[in-house]
Amino acid sequence: MKLTGAQILCEALLKEGVEVIFGLPGGSVLPLYDTLLRYPRLRHILVRHEQGAAHAADGYARATGKVGVCLATSGPGATNLVTGIAAAYLDSSPMIAITGQVARASLGSEAFQECDICSITSACTKKGYLVMSAKDLAPTIYEAFRTAQEGRPGPVLVDVPRDVQQE
Repeated sequence: MKLTGAQILCEALLKEGVEVIFGLPGGSVLPLYDTLLRYPRLRHILVRHEQGAAHAADGYARATGKVGVCLATSGPGATNLVTGIAAAYLDSSPMIAITGQVARASLGSEAFQECDICSITSACTKKGYLVMSAKDLAPTIYEAFRTAQEGRPGPVLVDVPRDVQQE
């Protein structure tokens, strides 16, 4: 059975020991949210604002010693994570921020709610990834977790276009 990008992402998170994800649904991450329903071991905690998701993931990392994970949609959803990502960066908290993105064909076209979140967060993340193929999702997640934890811990951003989640 061939897995979708969203399923690959969920499987990779489970392999990394993720138990909790803090997030807020939005258009460009709906394929992932639909898939999360089939992964009860990935407990999703719904927040009321994306900034809260980032701060919760940061606090989770500090309290548990595990990598905190937050999830937001593209555009303003992703940019609302920035303050929490910066706090995690300044305080050396390992965090993975997963953001949805517009479909690959729309990248660079100023599409509705498109923004280059990897560039926006480059000053407050250890690394940012824009995943352009479902086959790259699992290796990217594994590398992101290693990067978040090695040396001085800190946040890593993984941006996933909607069509990659569905691929």
